[in-house]
Amino acid sequence: MPLSILITASAADGHMGPMLAAARHLASVGHRVRFLAGDRFAEPVTRTGAEFLPWPADGQVDHLTAAAEESGRGGIAALGRAVERVFIAPAAGQYRAIREAFEAAPTDVLVTEQAVVGAAVVTVDRRPHPPVVVCGILPMGFSSRDAAPMGLGLLPRPGLAGRIRNTALNRLVRHVVLRRPQRSAERVVRELVGGRLEGYFMDWASNADRFAQLTVPGFEYPRSDLPANASFVGPFMGASSRVVPPPEWWGDLDGRRVVHVSQGTVANLDLGELIAPTLRALADRDVLVVATTGGAPVSSLGPLPPNARVAEYVPYDLLMPRTSAFVTNGGYGGLHYALAHGVPIVTAGETEDKIETGRRVEWSGAGINLRTQHPTERAIADAVDEVLRTPGYRAKAQGLAREIEASPGLAGFERLLGEVVAGRSGAVPRAAGAGPTARAAGRS
Repeated sequence: MPLSILITASAADGHMGPMLAAARHLASVGHRVRFLAGDRFAEPVTRTGAEFLPWPADGQVDHLTAAAEESGRGGIAALGRAVERVFIAPAAGQYRAIREAFEAAPTDVLVTEQAVVGAAVVTVDRRPHPPVVVCGILPMGFSSRDAAPMGLGLLPRPGLAGRIRNTALNRLVRHVVLRRPQRSAERVVRELVGGRLEGYFMDWASNADRFAQLTVPGFEYPRSDLPANASFVGPFMGASSRVVPPPEWWGDLDGRRVVHVSQGTVANLDLGELIAPTLRALADRDVLVVATTGGAPVSSLGPLPPNARVAEYVPYDLLMPRTSAFVTNGGYGGLHYALAHGVPIVTAGETEDKIETGRRVEWSGAGINLRTQHPTERAIADAVDEVLRTPGYRAKAQGLAREIEASPGLAGFERLLGEVVAGRSGAVPRAAGAGPTARAAGRS
C-alpha cells in the first residue's frame, strides 16, 4: 500500500545524503514523499521525486556556516557547542514546521535523522501524531555501559574495568560537559509541548517507534544494552552518477592503481589539512591520486603533481569499484561507500563526528587511523603504503563489504516503514485525516 511519508533532515550535506537516497527510493516505488529540508537543498530534493518543503528561517542552521566558524576545533567541547547551536537552537522552528506538515496532508510516518531535534519533540508530544522512525546517519551515540560517550573517541575496553570507565564518563559528559545543551533541550520540550524530556537528550531516538542505524554490526561497537527499538539496516547509497557525471579525465583511471582522497563536503575549508599533503606525499608513487574538493575550487590547490586528477565531485558509485585505497577525514557516508566496495581506508579527522568514525575504522581493522587532523606527508605516505601492501586491511574491508551486501538496505527500510505503519494502524489517528500512523528494519 502506498504510504504518505514525511522526511526531515538538518541543513547539512552529510546529513542530507542518506536521507535523499531514502527519498529517491521511496518515491520511485510509488510512495508519496514530502521532504522538510534547508533552503539550498530544494533542487536535490525535487530531483528525487519528493515534494520539497522548506524549513522556516528559525528551523535551520546551515552547517557550512557553522563549520567555518568551528574550523579546526574538535573534541567534546566543540561537540557541545555544535549540538546546542546547530541542533537544539532550530528545534522550535522545526517542530512547528513538522506539525504544519502533518496538518497540511495525511501523514503515515515521519522519517528523520537523529540531529533533527524538532522531531525529538514530536516523540514526547501528547497530541496525536504519526509514528516516528529515526535513521542513524552518524556513529551510534546511545549511552551504554559498553561504550564511552560519543565525542571522546575512546575505543571499547572489555570487562568490568571498561564498564566502570564508561559509566563514569557517561555521567561526566551528561551532567558536566554537556549540561548546558541538556538543559536547553529540556527547556525546549517543556516550552513547546509542556512535557518533560526523560533521560539524556542524546538518547532521544530511543523514544521513537524505530531506530535504524545505517551501518552494519561489524562497523559499530557492540552494546549489550542497545535500545529495543534499534536495528542495523546498512548504509543508504544511491547512484551518484545520476547527478554527478564523470569528469573529462575519467579515462586516465584505466589500467592504474587509484588512491582517492577527500575531505568530504563540510570540513573542506582548508584543503591543506589532508588533500594537499596527500597529493604531495604520493607524488612519487606509482598510483593515480584522485582528489575531490567537495565544492571548493580546484584551482585553490595550485599546481598539481603529474599523477593527480582533481574535481569538485565525482560519482562514487563509479569511482569506488576502481579504488585501491581511500584517504579521508572520516565522513560517515564516504566511509561506507568505500567499505561497500571493500576499499581499505586511511583516516585523519578529529572534528564533528570524525574522531568517532576514525576509531571505528581502527577498531574494525579495515584501515589505519592517523589520529590527527593535520597528518604529515610522511605519515600519509607510510599509511597508504601499508594498507596497499598488507592484505589484512583489504580482507577486513571486504568482510564489511559482504556484510553490507547482506544488509536490508533501502528495500528493507521500506519494509520496516510498512511494518511500523501497520503496527500502529487504528491506534492513533493520522494527522489531517484518518488512518494509520508508525513502529519497525531494512537494501535495494
